[in-house]
Amino acid sequence: MSNESHSHSDRRRNLGLREKRDRQNRPAEVDISIVIPLKNEEDNVAPLHEEICEAMAADGASYEIIYIDDGSRDRTLERLQRVTAGDPHATVIELTRCFGQTAALAAGFERARGHVIVPMDGDLQNDPHDIARVVAKLDEPPGYDVVSGWRKERQDKLMSRRMPSVLANGLIRWVTGVQLNDLGCSLKAYRREALEDVELYGEMHRFLPIITRWRGARITEEVVNHRPRIHGTTKYDLRRTVKVLLDLVTVKFLGDYLTKPIYFFGKAGLLSMAGSFLSLGIAGFQKFGYLSSAGPVNLNRNVLVTFSVMLFLLTVLFIMMGVISELLVRIYHESQGRRIYKIRSIQEGTGASSGGQRDPKGEEGNSGCTDTMTGKADCSSAEREKV
Repeated sequence: MSNESHSHSDRRRNLGLREKRDRQNRPAEVDISIVIPLKNEEDNVAPLHEEICEAMAADGASYEIIYIDDGSRDRTLERLQRVTAGDPHATVIELTRCFGQTAALAAGFERARGHVIVPMDGDLQNDPHDIARVVAKLDEPPGYDVVSGWRKERQDKLMSRRMPSVLANGLIRWVTGVQLNDLGCSLKAYRREALEDVELYGEMHRFLPIITRWRGARITEEVVNHRPRIHGTTKYDLRRTVKVLLDLVTVKFLGDYLTKPIYFFGKAGLLSMAGSFLSLGIAGFQKFGYLSSAGPVNLNRNVLVTFSVMLFLLTVLFIMMGVISELLVRIYHESQGRRIYKIRSIQEGTGASSGGQRDPKGEEGNSGCTDTMTGKADCSSAEREKV
């Protein structure tokens, strides 16, 4: 076996040992994990935490709240640490910089220990009192793995938020075949098993119900309350809609061709080859005066011949891309991934925090960290990036 194969094998074994150790040192499980990414929401932190605690106390289920500060530039982190100090239900995760909502949710999901995981926004537009309803919906017959919130009465601007959302959701339903009315609603409920082996990257958090559906999860939706934003400014604009449409292409490809990309590129190659032969055939007819109003056309002067050659070269490229993609897919499935975020510190409910240590080499992909489960130095555990 080659040194590279030994390296992959040792890395998988070491990661497995770390994960086993993390599970052994992890506190007891709870019923519900509420995961909330925050960025520049300093005025919403205190009322949000108070309202969630009130709603969960009324529900009676055991719970935890995981706040992820996604590189806030205001006093969000400071206020989070203050309002959660001494609360055994709360955990605050500070990311080293703004990695985006998907990465922040991935950090929260990784830390969550609930049987049900409930992500929600931190801008107070999601109603914490809806948590109990979306969780209860999971147990309604025939039993569901994912419940997606539906903001049926949205309290947002019509042209800049609601209309683009309606159009985007309609397009997503048509492309994916998953009939959900409001994928943009952050308030959802996932059974823990539905999120196992689901890798988050890019801006794919909004497509999580679709990804879990393609993996066999039973999904439904529940109408939830949506409130107007009182403090802070929205992080969404029309540019985000464009990103959603681009991500939809990726999701469609991953859903239909992740394990067989040669089919996708093969189909494109066959279409290109058909166009090449068609163009060459028309050029052949024109050489003898057919399909041409100007009489016979020499092949060396006919642009269709050049177009045919270009399409044929494109066919070869498509086939080669398909073969390369097949190799990459095998590497993807056989190799161990790395996390898409780095944690600087984690504050438990007691107010204690564990600070990260910077790698003296200054390499972002290998910077040192403290293992927040054991308190021991463990650079590679915190630095793996999920692909």
